[in-house]
Amino acid sequence: MKATAPTVDGLYAADLKQAGDHPVVIEVNDNPPIDAGVEDAYLGDDLYRRIMDEFLRRMERKRLGLRG
Repeated sequence: MKATAPTVDGLYAADLKQAGDHPVVIEVNDNPPIDAGVEDAYLGDDLYRRIMDEFLRRMERKRLGLRG
């Protein structure tokens, strides 16, 4: 979470490698690919619904002049 903090409130991906018993962040990508069958392997179509719901929430808040 610390490694991704500079991305503030965006969509991002963190690439991890394992060094011994510890995960290490090797890259934080602020324009990540979302490949069918890869990133959605766990959530399936719900991943896309969650992303679109968040985009809609942000647009509505902006339209209403709200922050966050």
